Amino acid sequence: MSAGGGGLWGRAEQQDFRSRVRGCLLGGAIGDALGAGVEFDTLEEIREQHGPHGITDYVPAYGRRGAVTDDTQMTLFTVDGLIRAHVRRDTGAWHPPTDVHAAYRRWYVTQKDWGPDERRAEDGWLARQEWLYARRAPGRACLSGLGDPVMGTVDRPKNPDSKGCGTVMRSAPFGLLVGWDPQLVFQLGVECAVQTHGHPTGRLAAGAFAVIVHALVRGDGLDTAVQKALALLAVHPGHEETTHALRQALGAVRQGLPGAERVEALGEGWTAEEALAIGVYCALVAQDIRHGLLLAVNHGGDSDSTGSVCGNLLGALHGETALPPGWLAELEGRATILELADDFAMEITQGPALHSPGGSVAGWLERYPRA
Repeated sequence: MSAGGGGLWGRAEQQDFRSRVRGCLLGGAIGDALGAGVEFDTLEEIREQHGPHGITDYVPAYGRRGAVTDDTQMTLFTVDGLIRAHVRRDTGAWHPPTDVHAAYRRWYVTQKDWGPDERRAEDGWLARQEWLYARRAPGRACLSGLGDPVMGTVDRPKNPDSKGCGTVMRSAPFGLLVGWDPQLVFQLGVECAVQTHGHPTGRLAAGAFAVIVHALVRGDGLDTAVQKALALLAVHPGHEETTHALRQALGAVRQGLPGAERVEALGEGWTAEEALAIGVYCALVAQDIRHGLLLAVNHGGDSDSTGSVCGNLLGALHGETALPPGWLAELEGRATILELADDFAMEITQGPALHSPGGSVAGWLERYPRA
């Protein structure tokens, strides 16, 4: 496969890639929406309110069924930033962390403004979607890290003591860069994580998650994908918490039938390594996507983030057609997510047909400005 040229992609390859991109983004959003209504509840409270099996479908959150949270919002802006990075490469500028940071700053605006400012053409298409202008319990580190225009770097990270799951829950799109080497995918996840969370576990868990998604989209099984992430983690200082969490997830698979208590033994999901471990475990033991996602959200902890991580993984593994249609039908923002997923797939597989230093499709530059 090619990293950006359409000429090396066969039609079947393009269709498979698009299906996995759609599956990853929609699956993550479904998991996010399933967990949104029970995010702050204990397991006992979930079972008291929804029965002994916990939730089995969407429950109302933010005034509707199928509502997504900041997890999906930030994931979409990650995709937007990656497309913009590829478009801006025509100008000779190539530093994806800068473009992703600019995209996160556009997300930050959605958390404080009532709606899009049509005068800012440079914001592009995604930032003009009115439904995204909704505050859905964003993490404090994400808000504080993006509250000023200075970008955090590995040497000077924002919130250096924070390892919240806000890094992991938005990092699946880095894994969709299938033409990149895994080490570069890992590094990009790290460099974008430190824009809000500077603790080694926060950034390394994000890099590991991106690499797992990357391996899945390239055709590996989930166990193999996790092993690849562990191998990359091992050479990075401060990897121990993330490595331990992933090994715990792998070990839990062999400890008997999956259930909420086994999920809770991995943590609550508020920190990056715990959200990653829970999402990976639930995806590993999933009988199907429905089973895996319900397992990922029925626990006392950050249910929307663990559901989102699990959904990203299962969607990337199986593609969009494996997603439960009833959940897709009620998902908030489904049209936007589909459109963005298809734009990303088209950019990665056929970018040179859309833009080049010599000439570009005007509509594409309107959607994804070079500015």
